[in-house]
Amino acid sequence: MRHFGHIPSASRAGLFHQEPAEFTADSPASTLAVALGATLYSPATRPRLADDVRKQAARGVVSMVLCLEDSIDDADVEAAEANLVRQFADLAAADAPQDVPLLFIRVREPHQITDLAARLGDSVRLLSGFVLPKFTETRGRAFLEALTVAERASGRRLFAMPVLESPELLHLETRAATLAGIAATVDKYRERVLALRLGVTDFCSAYGLRRSPDMTAYDVQLVAHVIADVVNVLGRSDGTGFTITGPVWEYFRLGERMFKPQLRRSPFLEGRAEDLRTALIEHDLDGLLREIELDRANGLLGKTCIHPTHVVPVHALSVVSHEEYSDAQDILRPERGGGGVMRSAYTNKMNEVKPHRAWAERTLLRAEVFGVANEDVGFVDLLTAGLAG
Repeated sequence: MRHFGHIPSASRAGLFHQEPAEFTADSPASTLAVALGATLYSPATRPRLADDVRKQAARGVVSMVLCLEDSIDDADVEAAEANLVRQFADLAAADAPQDVPLLFIRVREPHQITDLAARLGDSVRLLSGFVLPKFTETRGRAFLEALTVAERASGRRLFAMPVLESPELLHLETRAATLAGIAATVDKYRERVLALRLGVTDFCSAYGLRRSPDMTAYDVQLVAHVIADVVNVLGRSDGTGFTITGPVWEYFRLGERMFKPQLRRSPFLEGRAEDLRTALIEHDLDGLLREIELDRANGLLGKTCIHPTHVVPVHALSVVSHEEYSDAQDILRPERGGGGVMRSAYTNKMNEVKPHRAWAERTLLRAEVFGVANEDVGFVDLLTAGLAG
């Protein structure tokens, strides 16, 4: 797998100063956590799920969640589990099963982890792990213990991606204790926790809220405060933190707009991509682009996606710009080990070695899996190439 691997090699060469590196499901956890990118969710009830997985992989998707939880009816769980077993067998029987994305199953209860890992049989080799809903200290411990049992029984490395979405985390009077409990639990199973995911839809549900396509999660203050506290406790760069992924963007159809579009016209005019700008606005993706930028500014990486059209924008905005790469390299030069401050190579900012070191290290990790854009390449070029595929 590699990001932007679905576009021709000649096109990649024109876009990237440093091309995205290849990785596999067996790559180090530190690589996979950054490489998740746009994680596409799909209901486990889909009758041609194996074909869907192959199709999305060919379009640049590198991580998918096959959902047995909120995306399906309670009455359909048993049939959905049986369908997953059939579809994994279909994928495993293909000529090139290594071409599938990182696959995770979102379960409802801990017992499903051990049960499904056993029922998958040999095709468990295509499974990267499980997504654990409504994760708290109490519920989380049972999920992670079941994961440990399943891993031992299957002989397959399996990761957990807890979803932080419980009312206890949202409510102010219980948030600190809930976060402390979650932190203690995931730290105990640190080698198995690939990333933490934010369930913003459930946060909004607790207060009967739903943000419009004109607003990001950060415009809903109840949600923004929770995100800030989660990053504060669980996203630190001192070695105790985890990768935390961005919240889902719910919109993918044209709706009546209340506010002006959020995409500036100038970046699109330069590349003669005005039609692309119009299409993004018509499909409410200008709000998505803004939220992706705010995700990264607030310490989040990657994003939960429920529609294929969201994947390319997430990946395009995850590519490290040439300017970011230049700054990160300057900051991390061995001779800078003692600290200090210098003007950036682009002569437009101050690079201060000690305060900016953690940012520089994270930037180079992202550069490894998403690549570094050429100096004259912007996100519009990456969007256009990614969509053309």
